[in-house]
Amino acid sequence: MRILIQIELNLIHNNIMTENKTEREFIPLNISVLTISDSRNEETDTSGRRLVDLLEQPGHNLFEKKIVTDDVYQIRAQISQWIANEEVQVILTTGGTGVTGRDGTPEAVKVLFDKEIEGFGETFRTISYEQIKTSTIQSRAIAGVANATYIFCMPGSMGACVTAWDELIRMQLDYRTRPCNLVELMPRLREK
Repeated sequence: MRILIQIELNLIHNNIMTENKTEREFIPLNISVLTISDSRNEETDTSGRRLVDLLEQPGHNLFEKKIVTDDVYQIRAQISQWIANEEVQVILTTGGTGVTGRDGTPEAVKVLFDKEIEGFGETFRTISYEQIKTSTIQSRAIAGVANATYIFCMPGSMGACVTAWDELIRMQLDYRTRPCNLVELMPRLREK
């Protein structure tokens, strides 16, 4: 609740202080990172570490970083903990979005969504096509909103995480992005 009030105050301040709305201040968000892998640990988790670096570069805050195995219930349990915590505003996951038997991130997470953001997966695969051609169809990257928390589920490769962050997520988590962004919608996510 405290975080949402601060975002609302920042939004009001930015709108009042900039009559022409050309300049806005950056609003840092609390972001958790979840690596989903049967083989990675803190030393070998290059994708998770890279996501932490990427989110911290513009000024966002790392709330927590964890690694769980490719188990639907472990994935769901960790994400459920974070979406129940009002301090967490965004969750980034890496891994488990492929088509093998152990890849279960979409199945674990989709049931938690209040709303799915279909455009994320669609646009991610379109952008990825330019880099990896038809291999992009193997990605089941998804995004959505659960309990007023944005969740972005990306493939496990560091390249895919960088692409998703640089080409999509970074700009949507920046209040200065025009014509619109996900940050300015945060105070309205709990509307009924």
